[in-house]
Amino acid sequence: MTVSPDRALGWTDELNASWVAIGSPGLPGRVSRIDRGWSTVLRHATDSDPLRVRNLYADVAIGDWVVISDDGERVDHVIERSSAFVRRAAFEGDRFEADTLAANIDVVFLVHSLGSPPNQRRLERELVLAFDSGAQPVVVLTKSDTVVDAEPARRELADVALGVPVVVASGITGEGIDELRACVGDNRTLAFLGASGVGKSTLVNALLDADVMDTGEVRDHDQRGRHTTVAAQLLRLPDGGWLIDTPGVRAVSLWLSGNGIEKAFADVFDLADHCRFRDCKHDQEPGCAVQAAIAAGTLDGARLTSLEALVAEEAALEAEQERWIRRGDRRRRRPPTIDDH
Repeated sequence: MTVSPDRALGWTDELNASWVAIGSPGLPGRVSRIDRGWSTVLRHATDSDPLRVRNLYADVAIGDWVVISDDGERVDHVIERSSAFVRRAAFEGDRFEADTLAANIDVVFLVHSLGSPPNQRRLERELVLAFDSGAQPVVVLTKSDTVVDAEPARRELADVALGVPVVVASGITGEGIDELRACVGDNRTLAFLGASGVGKSTLVNALLDADVMDTGEVRDHDQRGRHTTVAAQLLRLPDGGWLIDTPGVRAVSLWLSGNGIEKAFADVFDLADHCRFRDCKHDQEPGCAVQAAIAAGTLDGARLTSLEALVAEEAALEAEQERWIRRGDRRRRRPPTIDDH
C-alpha cells in the first residue's frame, strides 16, 4: 500500500493528483528552508530532524513538495505547484528570470504599516502578484498601536482593494491577530509580502505566539527598516497551518501575468465594458465610460494611470520573453564551429 505524505504538513488532493501523475515516486517532503543550494525538507508535520539535501538542477522554492533521491543526497522531483507567488528576479544585466517567493500557498498577507502614509500604488502591484499566485490575498495594516485612528488609512487602502479584506492589526497589543489566525485553518499555508520595516517579524511572532523572528528598528524620518528576515522559512502555527516568512521586498516587480491585472483593476475593466467602442483607449474617445466615471468623481484617475503603467510593464515583459525565446532558438539552430570542439 502506498504511504501518502502528511496532510498536516499541507498536502492536498491536488498535490496528490500531481504526484500520482508522475508515478508516485518516493515519499514527498516539504521544503522548509533554502540556503545557498541546499534545501531543508520536512517529512511530516512534527519532524524534528529534517533532511538537508542539494538542489542540483532543481528549481526549488520555500513550500515546495519534493521527492529526494534514493541516496538521500539531492532533490529528484519537484511536485507540480498548486500555487506560487512569483515576481521578476532582482538582477544586474540582461537576464530574464522569475523569483518564486513561496510555493503551494493558500493565503497571502499583503503587509502595510500605519507608521507610513498609505501606498495605494504599491498595493495595486501586490494585488496583481497575489491574484496571479492563485492564493487568497488579505491586506494587513500593522502597528495599530502607534496611531490614534487607523480608519482613514484602512479606507484609503480598501478603496483599491476592491473587496479584499483589510485587517488592522498589532503584534504588540494583539489587535486583529485572532482574525488573521482564522485565515489559516485546515493546515493551510500563509505567505507574507511587505517592505522591510512594516512590522512583519513582530506580526509573525504574534501569530506563532513565540519570539521566533528577530525584530528591527525603523528610521524615524521614513519609517523604513532593515531586513530582519534573512532567509525565508516555513514555520508551523500553534493551532495548525503553516507560515512562510520572507525577507522584506523593496521593489514589487511584475512577472508574466495571468489574470491578476484584470482582478486587481476589476472596477476599471467593468467600466470599459460599457465604452461605446470596443477598442477604446480611454483617452478622448466619445462615449468612454471610464473617462465619464473619472469626470463624475466615481473613479480616481490615478487608477487608470496605474493600470496603464502595469499593462505597459506586462507588455514589455512579454516582448522580452519573445526575444529570449528567439535568442534560444537561434543558439540551438546555430551550426557547430571550430570553437565548439
